Amino acid sequence: MIEFLALCYEQNVICDAPEVWQLKLQDPSSSIMEGILMFNKHLLFIIIVIVVLVGWLLINTIYSFENASNYKPAQFFHSNPLEIVWTSIPALVLLSLASPSFTLLYSMDEISEPELSLKVLGHQWYWSYEISDFNSCKENAQSLKYTCYMLTNEELQSGNCKGFFRLLETNKRVVLPTNTHIRLLVSATDVLHSWTIPSFGLKVDACPGRLNQLNLFIKRFGVFFGQCSEICGVNHGFMPIVLLTLPSVQYHYLIMTNLENL
Repeated sequence: MIEFLALCYEQNVICDAPEVWQLKLQDPSSSIMEGILMFNKHLLFIIIVIVVLVGWLLINTIYSFENASNYKPAQFFHSNPLEIVWTSIPALVLLSLASPSFTLLYSMDEISEPELSLKVLGHQWYWSYEISDFNSCKENAQSLKYTCYMLTNEELQSGNCKGFFRLLETNKRVVLPTNTHIRLLVSATDVLHSWTIPSFGLKVDACPGRLNQLNLFIKRFGVFFGQCSEICGVNHGFMPIVLLTLPSVQYHYLIMTNLENL
């Protein structure tokens, strides 16, 4: 399984990372991101209809009320039916946007019974992680801690890092299982940070003295990349996030063997 993941990673088959001249959102890997994509398509359709309608009204108004083709001025000052139409239609459009938007927001705040907890701490300028609450028969393996730094250009050139992404790779990858309810506990030790994974549809502020909580359910395995999305200082752009997700069977096997070395 590990060899298969390494081969797929080298060929960028299951790597959810930014692409050159990317114009679309990344492929979803959670229910939250699937809902965001559906709402994005719904919103895009409504925007296109509004742009076409307003453009047609502008062109028709310019053509119909041109002085050369319409030299006789209109005699009316207001129209009650027209005022009802142009106030009711925007209200209905906003209602059609509010319903899926509030549904998605409340679903993102829903907390299920977690099988695993991942604590994320933002530092200047790196991330540290602690995994707990997992089922293991080892008494000394009830908590796993990571400290993830960005790999420098020298480390990428010196090591066996073929196919690695510059400014996105870390010295360790956080390993999480798929099809498992995971609780995220996000905080910071110094200044404001923001833990973001585009494929998960997550963007959580890491605030000093505050513990933010979110629910995560990953649907597929792969390598997922993210970065800090808060302007947190001079090295703000050098706080990458790398997550490796595995099927639950392989994940628990790694927990029992050499997860600390990944």
